[in-house]
Amino acid sequence: MKKKTKFTLQPKLVIFLMTIVCIGMMVISVARPKYIEPVKTAGASVVVPVEVGINHIGRYFTDVAGNFKKVKKLKAENKKLKNQIRELQEDNSLLAQNKYELQRLRDLYELDQEYVQYEKVAARVIGKDTSNWFNTFTIDKGSDNGIAVDMNVISGGGLVGIVTDVGRNYATVRTIIDDESSVSVSFASTSDTGIASGDLQLNEKGLMNLTGILKDATVSEGDMVVTSQISDKFLPGILVGFIEEVSLDSNQLNQSGTITPVVDFMHIDEVLVLKKVKDNRAIQETTAENDKKDSGDAESNETESNDSESNETESNETESNDSDND
Repeated sequence: MKKKTKFTLQPKLVIFLMTIVCIGMMVISVARPKYIEPVKTAGASVVVPVEVGINHIGRYFTDVAGNFKKVKKLKAENKKLKNQIRELQEDNSLLAQNKYELQRLRDLYELDQEYVQYEKVAARVIGKDTSNWFNTFTIDKGSDNGIAVDMNVISGGGLVGIVTDVGRNYATVRTIIDDESSVSVSFASTSDTGIASGDLQLNEKGLMNLTGILKDATVSEGDMVVTSQISDKFLPGILVGFIEEVSLDSNQLNQSGTITPVVDFMHIDEVLVLKKVKDNRAIQETTAENDKKDSGDAESNETESNDSESNETESNETESNDSDND
């Protein structure tokens, strides 16, 4: 069986033939242009659509690449703008906090000027009870700063409460709205007194209880309420609040009502501690001295009375004896 021979075309031969054809075409296009026109027309009909398609494809990829660059650029700008917005928000928040703190410090300064007669210690609130209201709270100053139990605490324009416990670097304050607190108060329009006390139900309305006002006391809604001279622990003249309402009790003997405290007991950040404890010993000693003096005067009067009676008795006895002798 005869084996078939495989025909192979050498690459060099192909290149050579294509070169001859190209040279021939060039010669013909120069020497006889009209003979090459059909070939050019046929070639153009094939090549031009291909070129148009290639241009469309190239333009598509160019547009895609351009859009990708734009998207990338827009993402970078968006990220930059977001960072700027975040920084502006942080700056705005910081400015708002600084403004709020500045206002609080101004209020404290004004309050400090209202009670210049007392030495004070400024302190920050660092803890409070679990309720929404500041019934008790802790401040960041203590005995190392000269704070002692029973010192009065003020903030927000008036009386906040009293120090009940002291450590080296902290102190506990019980506010006047606590249900265990009571304050002897007087009224700016009259010398009459009453008792302001905390009440759990009234706390929710932002009010305090007011009792013990004499029936004939001339008080009315809106009157200013301050700590009285006879208070055993609170210094006199500290603003407590204003009368919300007042009326005659059912027993027709006293008046009672409610007070709106001047202090916002839901928002307390800084306070002033008055470094003075009200000492009633002087009053008690004066009262004791007066009692002693009254007692001494009574004894002296009694002695004089006894001496007078004794002298009268002796005189009567002498006169009687003289009469008997006669």
